[in-house]
Amino acid sequence: MAAITYEHATVQYPGAERPSVNALDLDIADGEFLVLVGPSGCGKSTSLRALAGLENVTDGSIRIGDRDVTNLAPKDRDIAMVFQNYALYPHMSVAENMGFALKISKMSKDEIRKRVEEAARVLDLEQYLDRKPKALSGGQRQRVAMGRAIVRNPQAFLMDEPLSNLDAKLRVQTRTEIAALQRRLGVTTVYVTHDQVEAMTMGDRVCVLKDGYLQQVDTPRNLYDRPDNVFVAGFIGSPAMNLVDVDLDGEGAVIGGRSLPLPRATMAALASEGSKRATLGFRPESVGLVGEGEGLPFEVVVVEELGSDAFAYGTLHTSGSAGGDKLITLRVDARKPPMKGEVVHIQISPDEAHVFSTETGLRVSGDATPHVTSGATSSART
Repeated sequence: MAAITYEHATVQYPGAERPSVNALDLDIADGEFLVLVGPSGCGKSTSLRALAGLENVTDGSIRIGDRDVTNLAPKDRDIAMVFQNYALYPHMSVAENMGFALKISKMSKDEIRKRVEEAARVLDLEQYLDRKPKALSGGQRQRVAMGRAIVRNPQAFLMDEPLSNLDAKLRVQTRTEIAALQRRLGVTTVYVTHDQVEAMTMGDRVCVLKDGYLQQVDTPRNLYDRPDNVFVAGFIGSPAMNLVDVDLDGEGAVIGGRSLPLPRATMAALASEGSKRATLGFRPESVGLVGEGEGLPFEVVVVEELGSDAFAYGTLHTSGSAGGDKLITLRVDARKPPMKGEVVHIQISPDEAHVFSTETGLRVSGDATPHVTSGATSSART
């Protein structure tokens, strides 16, 4: 086991106009489960492949423990990688697949068998050791791929979207198994996914990337409660945070002809920037229904009923405000959801509102300025 450090690590492919990973600074603690998440093309898989030695770092460095591995071959980095497509040998049994890397390293047959059986016991694969991959389900094949990594006792596990080939139900089950297994083994793990729900439920910390830049790295709770910029606010959370451009008055945000009070420190920070507009963010659960004439009119377009939860998608009529009418999402009473086409009135909780600069996309608050790596300011707005 070992800590992992990216120091200003940059990866730029020949002929590319910009780096795929741009000056990444990231410290991963020994034994931590860190998830890299972001949209397609954000640099998450490239960051992982650079750590594995499968992509060349064009600037900066990467360390695993006390070793600078920037220029080491993949086989010399003491890491084990789990791929999206399992990469199992079809002509080998489960036991042979799991022990193949050990066989190549000239380990004794008895030691290989011992390690394979220990990993199989942990992964509940003991009864499948003599089967070929084609006789296994997708979830079982993924566990074999995990077992192949475990038997090597590496300093770090690297996982590149290992669940994307599984159906929805099996994904939920397997991600729980992987998270529990990592905590039991205590091996430093870097996990790549495009699924922010997967990221939030698995990681000790989550690293959000966009256009090759680190946007924010924090615990899942802090990412949800205090996003550093508009991009993180809109990306983290399912359904996503509602974001509305608003005008400002002396008290707060003007939306739909009504003023939503904002904290004095936030207003002072906006005033110091000379801002007359801001981006207001609020989660679907931060909105309540009120009587007609008491709040903002919201026209329901679609209601999504999920059993214990229900969400209404529709139009917030904000005539006269900076953004005009806006499509937003509300969490509503699952037992008594509004009807499609119905106009209800809503009120945003001021205590749960998030405020971002319309110029930079960064969070505005009266406390310490959030840490954002170089380049995040310019890439925060979508």
